[in-house]
Amino acid sequence: MENEKSILVVDDEEQIVNVVKAYLEKEGYKVFTAFSGKDAIDIFNLETIDFIVLDLMLPDLSGEEVCKKIRVKSQVPILMLTAKVEEGDRINGLNIGADDYMVKPFSPKELVARVRAILRRLENSNIKADIIEFNNGDLAIDFSKMEVRKKGKQIKLTPTEFKILSLLSKNIGKVFSREELINKALGFDFEGYDRTIDAHIKNIRHKIEDEKNKYIKTIYGVGYKFLGG
Repeated sequence: MENEKSILVVDDEEQIVNVVKAYLEKEGYKVFTAFSGKDAIDIFNLETIDFIVLDLMLPDLSGEEVCKKIRVKSQVPILMLTAKVEEGDRINGLNIGADDYMVKPFSPKELVARVRAILRRLENSNIKADIIEFNNGDLAIDFSKMEVRKKGKQIKLTPTEFKILSLLSKNIGKVFSREELINKALGFDFEGYDRTIDAHIKNIRHKIEDEKNKYIKTIYGVGYKFLGG
């Protein structure tokens, strides 16, 4: 098959793991499996993992804890699985670094489509080789390396956060609605709520802004725009 990516599937329900594994392998992905948070972290540290499907409810470490530990060292795309239906729970997952989420029960075919879409967006984000700086170097964005620096120090953005920041920063002053950000940055096949954009914007602001330099402005009732500087 054409896919050469390795995916780690983490869930304490063996049936779910087996079904997801079968669907992903059918698409040509190499699949690693873990039934606990500790095993997931051990596998991630030993293997080259390109994507993680992560359940929130694990017997030892929670999915949130696993996500936080992985985000310390890697920006690998993470799709969270959750039985929690409240919007606040889903937003919390995005706030700690997940790129997307699916609520159980879910369609394995849709999960594969989400995985494929996120990986495709990640690959497409390496098109430009330019480096853009703002406010005399306070913020620097290297599109070829997918790196962002604040005051010379590299900061960590998830692939989704980088995609959104790239779109905004390349269109200074242009107002993007939430729907436009989803379509242009996340792709037309993104199935999440438009309010998930708010969570991603909040994360980006926390990482790139300070009291002196504000980069993203909220246009109430419409969306967001990048101020530059």
